[in-house]
Amino acid sequence: QVQLVESGGGWVQPGGSLRLSCAASGLTFRRYIMSWYRQGPGKERELVATITNTGDTSYYVDSVKGRFTISRDNAMSTVYLQMNNLKPEDTAIYYCNARPNDLWGQGTQVTVSS
Repeated sequence: QVQLVESGGGWVQPGGSLRLSCAASGLTFRRYIMSWYRQGPGKERELVATITNTGDTSYYVDSVKGRFTISRDNAMSTVYLQMNNLKPEDTAIYYCNARPNDLWGQGTQVTVSS
């Protein structure tokens, strides 16, 4: 059974950091392009970051450049999102996605507030 399971969300004050993890199972992880999306309250789901299957190229939405870092460990079938200098507008449910099969995890809540 194919599964993507996110973890690492929680509450943090502005300026704080969190690291999200997405553990994959039931698929050949190294063949998949992995992404993190988020959906904030009353907002549409947006792409946050993407990393190629080999990990040599990544993409970030402008609003997180310089603050977030996507990485992957193909041996552990896990993709990470290191989030630093978090802002209230980063509050959202964060989802991982695997392409080309368009697989989704269940999401993990990130709340940034004082």
